[in-house]
Amino acid sequence: MSLTREFKETVKARADRDPVFRQALVAEAVTCLVGGDIATMKVLLRDYINATDGFEAVAKAAGKSVKGLMRSLGPSGNPQLDTLAPIIAYAAKREKIEGFAAIAAEPG
Repeated sequence: MSLTREFKETVKARADRDPVFRQALVAEAVTCLVGGDIATMKVLLRDYINATDGFEAVAKAAGKSVKGLMRSLGPSGNPQLDTLAPIIAYAAKREKIEGFAAIAAEPG
């Protein structure tokens, strides 16, 4: 089931005004990753990216192509750790979340 435009606009509006909501999206995505719920993690990361800086900014920061990033976080995507780590590090830095940055930092 695809999300309606109204729902996406509601998430964006909430994210624009509520930093705790943005932090919760990121924290829940990490919790889902650790718990093995990859499908939900991808939805949460897509929602976070769409509600904040967009795929172009995140892809640039992660050193990935926009298409590749969108594909890996899509419903049938299979994101690898080298894709997820910079996304989580980007979000943690943007939202000033302590602790995730060290976990999600790119190797080397």
